[in-house]
Amino acid sequence: MHVAILTNFCLPRGGGEKVAIESARGLAEAGVAVSFLHGVDGPADPMLDHPGIRRIGLGLTDVWDEPAWRGARDGIWNRLAARRLRAALAELRPDCLHLHNWTRSLSPAVLPVLAGCRLPVAVTLHDYFLVCPNGVYYRFDRAEPCSLAPLGARCLASPCDPQSRAHKLVRVARAAATRIGLMRGFGDRAIDLVHVSDASRARLEPMLPGSGFRHHRIDNPVRVERRAPADPARGDAVVFVGRFTREKGADLVAEAARMAGLPALFIGDGPLAEKLAAMPGVEVLGWREPAAVEALLRARARAVVAPSRWLETGPLTVYEALACGIPAIASNRAGAAARIVPGETGFVTAPEAHLLARIFHDLADDALARRMGLAAHARYWAAPLTLAAHAEGAARLYATMIGRPAPLGATATAPSFQRSPV
Repeated sequence: MHVAILTNFCLPRGGGEKVAIESARGLAEAGVAVSFLHGVDGPADPMLDHPGIRRIGLGLTDVWDEPAWRGARDGIWNRLAARRLRAALAELRPDCLHLHNWTRSLSPAVLPVLAGCRLPVAVTLHDYFLVCPNGVYYRFDRAEPCSLAPLGARCLASPCDPQSRAHKLVRVARAAATRIGLMRGFGDRAIDLVHVSDASRARLEPMLPGSGFRHHRIDNPVRVERRAPADPARGDAVVFVGRFTREKGADLVAEAARMAGLPALFIGDGPLAEKLAAMPGVEVLGWREPAAVEALLRARARAVVAPSRWLETGPLTVYEALACGIPAIASNRAGAAARIVPGETGFVTAPEAHLLARIFHDLADDALARRMGLAAHARYWAAPLTLAAHAEGAARLYATMIGRPAPLGATATAPSFQRSPV
């Protein structure tokens, strides 16, 4: 079996790329031949260094690094991306295709190319870009989830974009191009859509144009090795990991921690970094490698908090906390909230500072924090979201798509590729 995985970057610049890279590695280790195609060239994540992975860069540019007019043009329809992808796929001749992200370099122009290959196509929905112009189905002008029909009259008139009305116009054009590429390119052919949570599927499915979709659920992989559970009762802070933005609720964590009299630790970066660092009781660190993040969580976290204001499909930080044996606190708008047993392994709450503060206050009880951590660890490892489990789910999907048994098992080996120049 040979799958071509397509995404924007060969480094994890976001959750989608992270999953695409890790999925490629897990599949290669399971005996699936993987061609990893990325729009933008550059240094690659070490996870892609495997003899069963052929890496192919398309020599494109991130639209955010281009002059505004050209970035807008290429974001809506990048002819160069279509031409180079068509040539690469003609040479590779994979059994099936798996698209993860396309908005930063590839554009909707790749959709007719994928359709033209006449091969089975899967698309993982890490966000809402398949239907929503700004990709997160969120009103940045109102700081609340959207409730409008994508590309309807009220959607077109809404000043919901985080940048400007000009950016909204470009993104509307891109969303329209995406819809055209899906409807005209694939016609009556079905596309296999992969959802990373039941909540995101429930929101997305009614908004999809047409009916030519088959829906699947494959959890994102969690790269946490099984170890003894952490002791969150020893933790001195509530921890936020990720991009520091209002839609992700970073400001809510800082405010709630202040109200509860607990320190707050932030790992990552984002537009709120300077504001957060100036608040009393807040410690801000930059991005860290996964192993360093895990070490920090085990040493410092009383709980990991993901209080998203937007309808987040994940986030992975909830799963990682549970795997370490640390209570997780998630917004009731996050897909990952379904993995939390409220009151046993963590808490699910509306994204409001006073509600978070009440939970933080309760978790100051060492016995409660320790009991929840042990329960979180036990429940997670009863059905872990390992890289191998993710790869097995993906390979089974591909096998169904192409009508061939999945080459899985402890003795499976992937073919060795010659390294492609990038």
